[in-house]
Amino acid sequence: MDVKVKRIRGTRDILPEEASLWSEVEEKIREVCRVYGFGEIRVPTFEETSLFIKTTGETTDIVEKQMYTFEDKGGRSLTLKPEGTPSVVRAYLENALFQRGKKTKLFYIERMFRQERPQKGRYREFTQFGVELIGSKSPLSDAEIISLAFTLFEKIGIKDITLRINSIGCFRCRGPFRDALKEYLKSKLPELCPDCKRRFERNPLRVLDCKEDREKLKDAPRSTDYLCDNCKKHWKRLISVLEKLKIPFLVDHMLVRGLDYYTGPVFEFVSGKLGAQDAVGGGGRYDELIESMGGEPTPATGFAIGLDRLVMLVEKKDEERIPLWIVNIGEEAEEAGFLLMEKLRRMGVRVEMDLTGRSLKAQFREADKRNAKYVLVIGEDEIRKNKGKLKDMETGKEEEIELDEEKIKERVC
Repeated sequence: MDVKVKRIRGTRDILPEEASLWSEVEEKIREVCRVYGFGEIRVPTFEETSLFIKTTGETTDIVEKQMYTFEDKGGRSLTLKPEGTPSVVRAYLENALFQRGKKTKLFYIERMFRQERPQKGRYREFTQFGVELIGSKSPLSDAEIISLAFTLFEKIGIKDITLRINSIGCFRCRGPFRDALKEYLKSKLPELCPDCKRRFERNPLRVLDCKEDREKLKDAPRSTDYLCDNCKKHWKRLISVLEKLKIPFLVDHMLVRGLDYYTGPVFEFVSGKLGAQDAVGGGGRYDELIESMGGEPTPATGFAIGLDRLVMLVEKKDEERIPLWIVNIGEEAEEAGFLLMEKLRRMGVRVEMDLTGRSLKAQFREADKRNAKYVLVIGEDEIRKNKGKLKDMETGKEEEIELDEEKIKERVC
């Protein structure tokens, strides 16, 4: 068949068999977030472009290369959300959520859009789960959200996730580190990729984020050696608590994350099963962001996880068996079967039935193919006697059963 209209490159169709797995994961996310006291927030798909330029950062790959930006009929520059934190913080300020208490705990499951090169587990339209804990400067809050993530991984059966973590310090103690890094990079410039040469002038910390030149920069200055007293104390306590929680982590001195608003601890969740692009998600502390957007000075921490990549790591279960499949012989039986099916469905029983007028043999074949547990045969004789033939598809055993929804439910469930 020659299909005229195809999906856009970098997007995907999530078909029913995979969508059920997505639903399970999303259900677990909501369950874990509820236990941790996080409330769900839903924000618009697009925002004013200036929001992301101001927060995510002008020199980031997201803003420079990846945003889907357009002009509306009113001449405003709008952008499809490339990440969640700026929108959540904007909603926090605009809706005065800070008036509800000192600490605000939010989570979201939202579609995001980035114009990057599609590859395994990375798409131009993707779903992101994120949490934002606003109002606490304690390292225990960083530990809380990291622990939430690992509780989720355990709930959905993922065991090989490791935390990669670093501290890039606050804006005040980052200056000396930036100067030392720039001095170190000067001698390396001829060897670096074009992106790194450009970043050297505008944001040298981003050079450490380059996967291509990572090996060449392994002797670069470490941000943790330049932390001020407050950042050092925060960092040491966080590491100590993670050890006590028995969360597997690796200190990665080259980890800086690709967003400009981070301060202090930054981290990524990684899995060896994802190959070279091993990050499932990541986050960090952003104590200056809310003030930069016009709010009061407010500490905050958060993370985001790509659900497309997370679902790839979830072990697929065998397809759930359909408890009952109704097979009909003749028009009268078809209608009787349909009415019975709808009564059972309203009682919460999953029932299927072929309504295409196929032969008895074809209907049985379909029931077997769809992994039905029981098949109920209804024909004219069965209607007259008000009894159908119930077949156990695993054992082949047949029995008569009254065509009563309560009795059928009790038998097949």
